[in-house]
Amino acid sequence: MSRKRVWITRRLSDATLERAARDYDVVINHEDTPGTAQDLIAASAEFDAVIPCHSEHFSADVVAQFADRLRLRIVANHSVGVDHCDLPALKKRGIAVTNTPDVLSDATAELAMLLMLGAARNAVAGDRIVRTGAWESWSPAFMVGKQVTGARLGIIGMGRVGRAFAAKARGFDMEIHYYNRSELPANQAQGARYHRSIESLLGVADFLSLHCPATAETINLMSADRFSLLPQGAVIVNTARGALIDEDALLHALIEGRISAAGLDCFQEEPGGNPAFAAHDNIFMLPHIGSATRETRDAMGFRALDNLDAFFAGQTPGDLL
Repeated sequence: MSRKRVWITRRLSDATLERAARDYDVVINHEDTPGTAQDLIAASAEFDAVIPCHSEHFSADVVAQFADRLRLRIVANHSVGVDHCDLPALKKRGIAVTNTPDVLSDATAELAMLLMLGAARNAVAGDRIVRTGAWESWSPAFMVGKQVTGARLGIIGMGRVGRAFAAKARGFDMEIHYYNRSELPANQAQGARYHRSIESLLGVADFLSLHCPATAETINLMSADRFSLLPQGAVIVNTARGALIDEDALLHALIEGRISAAGLDCFQEEPGGNPAFAAHDNIFMLPHIGSATRETRDAMGFRALDNLDAFFAGQTPGDLL
């Protein structure tokens, strides 16, 4: 039997690529550039499967141009989020879609903790001052930040990553509050206090961390009105999706002092981010690297391949959407 032909759109981990080449007829994008719409359209006629990242956009317009003699049967995403895939359009063409949940929760939660601490304790300004040789004095009023220990943490989205972040925050004796589509059972909440509305949560969030997907309902979830509900001097962290934050509203809230700092790993425009943020030392930024550890990259790649293996064996993939 001929092996299934698989296009891997980006440079995944070595272990992933070795396993894929062992089991499939693979074509790897060694240039590691995002697949274009035309690449995806061509792939629909040339490959049995695609393993894309969030950089490849299977929009309704793109899917509508897929080949009439469709070869593509599954899109096995190398990501948890699937906002780059129009799921109804793919389903209409009979194309299965999977993702890679579970395996990146701890890595992303670690990065959220880094961003929270860095934003709270003036990491950007402090690094710049030392790095440029501008550290020439000290006083008790120098570089005073916001203390994390014992503070109230609000989490929007208590899925796998949100719960992993809450677990780490408990190590700082933070008081955990959360909003979720439904209240968690006690064994998952671990004492975290449930709020039935985002507005209720925002009122107590000295620190706010976003861990929900980007959907039609959550785009610009953090609007000017919602920023105004946060306690004065709050800190916001986003390791989920850039679309969750109205970036103009964020800048306004920072400038007027409603929030004291932000820690961001994702932006409305990626790659590149928002150039207006660069002028503000109280915005601690990273280039969407929440899951970027060696262990997690291997686990994500293997999870995508597990889904392919199950699908082509005639089984239901464990992460079928």
